[in-house]
Amino acid sequence: MIGALSEFENRLQKVDRHISKWARRQGVTCYRIYDNDLTNFPLVIDRYEQAVHVAEYQRHHSLDEFQHQAWLEACLDTIAKILEVPRFLVFFKERKRQKGQQQYEKVDTEKQQRLVQENGLNFLVNLSDYLDTGLFLDHRNTRQMVREQAEGQHFLNLFAYTGSFTVYAAAGGALTTTTVDLSNTYLDWAKANLVVNSFADQIGKKHYLIKADVKQYLDTLRPGQFDLVVLDPPTFSNSKMMREELDTQRDHVALLNQVIFATRPGGTIYFSTNYRSFKLDEANIKGVEIEEISQRTIPQDFKNKKIHRCFRMLKR
Repeated sequence: MIGALSEFENRLQKVDRHISKWARRQGVTCYRIYDNDLTNFPLVIDRYEQAVHVAEYQRHHSLDEFQHQAWLEACLDTIAKILEVPRFLVFFKERKRQKGQQQYEKVDTEKQQRLVQENGLNFLVNLSDYLDTGLFLDHRNTRQMVREQAEGQHFLNLFAYTGSFTVYAAAGGALTTTTVDLSNTYLDWAKANLVVNSFADQIGKKHYLIKADVKQYLDTLRPGQFDLVVLDPPTFSNSKMMREELDTQRDHVALLNQVIFATRPGGTIYFSTNYRSFKLDEANIKGVEIEEISQRTIPQDFKNKKIHRCFRMLKR
């Protein structure tokens, strides 16, 4: 695995110079800099304003534990130097293959929560304690689409995670937002994100946070209850809190048909998945016009154009 550190340093300097210019022009302060650009440096590097989040893809290599740790420390020192970030603000995670409930587990307890901005909105991110930071940067464009469409709409956010889509919908003038997740941790985080965007007094009046298994929650909805929906399920989950496991490839038709039932005619559903081998069963999804919009939703700072797939569905 190990390669010449100077090669990594030169590559990082080059990509940072290019992407940071783009980010300044666009007013983007949280963005991806490097994603496995060099085979011998299988890292993902994201900037969150004054801090940097680094993840290592788990790969087979010939280094023993001591050698690997030394290599990693050298990489992190290089990242701090090239990106001009204090070393203590470079946060590292090892990305193993996650399955089911593991994707939500803590990896640390440092509680390094930071406030960052995106398109003029505030978001709390945690760069130390979880495998994911609380703000998926690859959906920056999708969130803006929701904001531009939200005025006067009843908005539903399913598998809502930390509620970033909800904040965008609220900022866009949604009449109501409903945020559904099974995790108390993420619902509290979503609430905090609403609070730091000055929506505190509307929580429970216009903005509703619901702890529920999405599959069971969808059974309770009335026809045409929502105008705008985001459905972004995990690829797989076997959380003990769920009545049955979730498999997005297997279950997406049933989920979508229930969402379509609860969406008014003329309403919009954004469905996204990061499952690389996903195949949309379009023939069995009823009552909508479907358009894949992944080329528009994946931001310019993501060289990996398979980071997610996103579909926009219009209810007939």
